[in-house]
Amino acid sequence: MNVKRKEIQTARMWRFFLDATSELIEEKGLHHITIREIADRAGYTSSTVYNYFRDLSHLKFFAVMRDTDKYLKDLPGYMEKGSNTIEKWLYAWECFCKHSFQLPEVYSLLYIENLGTIPEELMQNYYQVYANELINLSEEVQSIITHHNIATRSSLYIQSAKEEGFIQEEDIPYIADMTMLIWTGMLTNLLNLRRNVSKEEAAKQTMDYVYKSIMSTVVPEKRSEVNYVYGDRNENGSSTS
Repeated sequence: MNVKRKEIQTARMWRFFLDATSELIEEKGLHHITIREIADRAGYTSSTVYNYFRDLSHLKFFAVMRDTDKYLKDLPGYMEKGSNTIEKWLYAWECFCKHSFQLPEVYSLLYIENLGTIPEELMQNYYQVYANELINLSEEVQSIITHHNIATRSSLYIQSAKEEGFIQEEDIPYIADMTMLIWTGMLTNLLNLRRNVSKEEAAKQTMDYVYKSIMSTVVPEKRSEVNYVYGDRNENGSSTS
């Protein structure tokens, strides 16, 4: 079997199993399905599943990755609102929060739960099979979504803000780690019902914290150049609600 034919065959088998996984997740929830059920639904044996996926957590990871397609479609439009790296980065975060808090279990599985392997490897495997999802995305957007670790995404992208004179080199690790911790904490609280807020309110609160965190690192003489607007946020960055 030549390489191209093998790739087509792999993509086809992935689709069978991921469709079956998605159906079962919809019917029974993320945490109540088995490899055997997936194999039966797809019309194959469990041993065939293991020819393409390492274990159940990987199958679930790849299945729910397809639930991020709306996020991928919205992200370029959000980033176009920004005129500098700080603004683009904030709008990218707003898009991520908007979608992740609508599907908290999905994004928790993708970015928080222990998958028993290197998540970056899973992400690379996914986009190798579904490379067409990246075709119409700019290199700028691809640089964000193809890195699994949220802190890594931020630290790599925010480097340009240093070159533009908005932040100092030593603040980049703080920005990357703090924003990741803010999002992780809020999403976990929402899933565990520890905060009595709606999904929309959780997204907005998260962006309030993210905005304040990054603005505290922007050099004072450049702060007036950051014109980010979220919902009913006014021009000076405070909430009017």
